[in-house]
Amino acid sequence: MKRLSDLLKQIKPLQVVGSCEREVRALSFDSREVGEGYCFFAVRGTQVDGHNFIAKATDAGASVVVCETLPEALNEQVSYVVVEDSTAAMADIAAAFYDNPSHALTLVGVTGTNGKTTIATLLYDMFTALGYRAGLISTVVYRVGSKTLTSTHTTPDVIRLNAMLREMVDEGCTHCFMEVSSHSVVQQRIRGLRFRGAAFTNLTHDHLDYHGTFAEYIKAKKGLFDSLEKGAFAVVNVDDRNGEVMLQNTRAKGYRYSLRAAADFKCKLMEMHFDGMLLQMDGNEVWVNFLGRFNASNLLAVYAVAVLLGEPREEVLRVLSMLHSVAGRFEPVRSASGKVAIVDYAHTPDALENVIDTIDEIRGEGSRLIVVCGCGGDRDATKRPEMGKIASERADVAIFTSDNPRTEDPEKILDDVVRGAVAGAQTLRISDRRQAIATAAMLAQAGDIILIAGKGHEDYQIIGREKIHFDDREEIRAAFEREQK
Repeated sequence: MKRLSDLLKQIKPLQVVGSCEREVRALSFDSREVGEGYCFFAVRGTQVDGHNFIAKATDAGASVVVCETLPEALNEQVSYVVVEDSTAAMADIAAAFYDNPSHALTLVGVTGTNGKTTIATLLYDMFTALGYRAGLISTVVYRVGSKTLTSTHTTPDVIRLNAMLREMVDEGCTHCFMEVSSHSVVQQRIRGLRFRGAAFTNLTHDHLDYHGTFAEYIKAKKGLFDSLEKGAFAVVNVDDRNGEVMLQNTRAKGYRYSLRAAADFKCKLMEMHFDGMLLQMDGNEVWVNFLGRFNASNLLAVYAVAVLLGEPREEVLRVLSMLHSVAGRFEPVRSASGKVAIVDYAHTPDALENVIDTIDEIRGEGSRLIVVCGCGGDRDATKRPEMGKIASERADVAIFTSDNPRTEDPEKILDDVVRGAVAGAQTLRISDRRQAIATAAMLAQAGDIILIAGKGHEDYQIIGREKIHFDDREEIRAAFEREQK
């Protein structure tokens, strides 16, 4: 519990109506969650305006309202704080309410289009193996030490984020590794956090439905590096031309990692087999339980961050050799008859191409590749034809299907995907994802590889506004098992 007067020290209010000595028990920007003694933030969102719910929040017991415009009717039992930007004020107050937990942690942010989840999760796994108590905030799961929480967003809202960081500190965590989405930067969800360092993976075609242009997407990712303080580190992948952009004007000390160019941290792929690959990392050889050049790059980023956090290189390499891939990231499922399915989260053109590149490097002669993929609804539609083009060009058979159609017509989404397919390519269009996966299993022969792309770890499908249980891994296992009956 905090006194309003103490919280106001963190912001510059334009006007305060009511007592500054009211006690604040909790924070919320959702009027449905408000209870007695809450501070309610009236935030203007893309779909709803929190100012329309001020009365509902005060009726529910809110004692403080932070808003950009005062409501016409004021409640004498409520203090109203008028600010220029409710979202910014919410971030600053949330950090203060939870006693700036990021200052008590070694907090590292990971951003980029692809690889964020893998790098953040492997950093958590590595530092846990090194004996630290750590936290993880990722697309797949949130972890506070050994406790698992449900993940709702890549980067949670600023109130929940500070609450989780406080819980980590209280639980004795010393480190936290978190994915930082471009949305979270624009929406000021990381405002007020102190990062010890940040890593950049790559930037490819994604989220243009939200950002509008690629330039704005780059600007959003760069926001994390612009927020770093002097004394922090920024480590970027210079195999992506946008890596150098991230380092421009950052106050942090910049480092570079690469599989191809001169860099502070270097890696060379020596051998690759279906059960792992041999890497040469900064001159030392290490066998890892991962596949693909993209994973070599991800592991190099993990190595770089760990070394920059002061861990001995030899110990980092030892732990690196023990780590395993993240759920739904190049996850193999094998049939008794010799077919192999790879379930992967690849949902952007670049990610899909990277996964296919890896499969091509390890599949045997005469082995066919069958790709099952689609695109999500209510998301960036411009990448759909590109996904169709890549799948049809690179696969022996491409099966286009539904991903999470959400409120869009699945057939309309498939129209966009199919429009990019190469003429003469062998393609099928099956909107029912279960049927598409079953068809791929039926078409495959011993030695063939099926890539099921787009959903990876997700155990649901969003159709309309309903979230139903659906897991690609369960579906392909079931399809393989039916073959044995």
